[in-house]
Amino acid sequence: MNTISPRPVDAVISAAREFLGDRLSLNATIREQHAKGEDNTTPTLPDAVAFVETTEEVSRLVKLCHQHEVPVVPFGAGTSLEGHVNPVRGGISLDLSRMTGVLEVNADDMDCLVEPGVTRQQLNEYLRDQGMFFPVDPGSHCTLGGMVATRASGTCAVRYGTIRENVLGLEVVLADGRVIETGGRTRKAANGYDLTRLFVGSEGTLGVVTKIRLRLHGIPEATSAAVVQFASLEGAVRSTIEVMQTGIPVARIELLDDDMMAASIAYSKLEGYAPLTTLFLEFHGSEAGVKEQAEAVEAITAANGGTGFQWASDPAVRAKLWKARHDSYWAGVASKPGWKALTTDVCVPISRLVEALVGAKQEAKELGHATCIVGHVGDGNFHQMVLYDPNDPQGLERAWDMDRRIVSRGLSLGGTCSGEHGIGLGKREFLEREHGVEALAVMRSLKAALDPKGIMNPGKMFRN
Repeated sequence: MNTISPRPVDAVISAAREFLGDRLSLNATIREQHAKGEDNTTPTLPDAVAFVETTEEVSRLVKLCHQHEVPVVPFGAGTSLEGHVNPVRGGISLDLSRMTGVLEVNADDMDCLVEPGVTRQQLNEYLRDQGMFFPVDPGSHCTLGGMVATRASGTCAVRYGTIRENVLGLEVVLADGRVIETGGRTRKAANGYDLTRLFVGSEGTLGVVTKIRLRLHGIPEATSAAVVQFASLEGAVRSTIEVMQTGIPVARIELLDDDMMAASIAYSKLEGYAPLTTLFLEFHGSEAGVKEQAEAVEAITAANGGTGFQWASDPAVRAKLWKARHDSYWAGVASKPGWKALTTDVCVPISRLVEALVGAKQEAKELGHATCIVGHVGDGNFHQMVLYDPNDPQGLERAWDMDRRIVSRGLSLGGTCSGEHGIGLGKREFLEREHGVEALAVMRSLKAALDPKGIMNPGKMFRN
């Protein structure tokens, strides 16, 4: 008589139900919601979704998965763009979105301790009346745990740094269920390996982050936003380079090319602007300092062909401008109804930004691609949306080919394949080219040491 052997994941599901109850879901719809993020990879259903609420639950579940060699894929808000949360080998999707506690706020030391399911928006709402804010702004409603996992960046990184510079310490559940703490509350330390930085950007492949201690910043006395437009993409990029080389402490400097600006004017109802390459800027400081910064930038942009420089401190005006910037992805997609977008993420030394950005745009035009560019150009990072028709059998593959061309150009200029989105599934092919065989071998050895059974978000970063 033939019998079907029980699957290892069934043993995990059975044991986990004892402490998770109905928070361990086999529901098809919920599993589909955890099959991928906001990317172009093929969805893969997890065997189950676990909605955990405490570090202890995470530890117990991961320990079970380690015992039975079942994959674990951490999941936050599902906003990642490189296939990070796609459970390519099944297993358990570990949903951390219910871990939403702001556990400590230390106003005098300007730090806080949060759980991974807290979003940046929720944290800043909590901090609003305390004169502090958390500046890392990827532009989506992602969780702080996900931001740590992908080493997130965003519009304010040019002044305040990325998530890497703003994490003081972590609590992490390792692949065998052990819980460790890294870092601490001091602003500097010289003791042992920097485990905090090891886990920041590890994309859930080394452990599960369950608490995050963050550096906070004071809300500036004055804030103003500025907009300036250019007849050429090159003029806007050269202005950015000169602003950075001059040392003007801009808080944000964002570029929208003419195609993206046309899309944003239509989508976000930006009246009074032309469909030209545009820089959005923001200045933080004292009233006098903000005015001085704006005047210095105006002079630089004018010398590079910038026109119509406008700056304002009105919160409503600033909010509308930055909402339009954050909605640029949706504006780009809406510009070609029925089409989809593949978003690239190249970062180069700022001195090579003209070659990278202008060259990528020109090559896309020559190959017949419809693209829109938006960039955190103050730190050399830009995203080129490659729009494609999903009904075209070759559409997505042609978009991927364009992505490879953009990344290859960036690497040849001394850049990186990802300034902020991470590796996941989408950028695995570039790791060896960027870092070399030996460095990749070291990365693999770290993975093997911390996750010898290979259960933590398998298939990500490395091809196998």
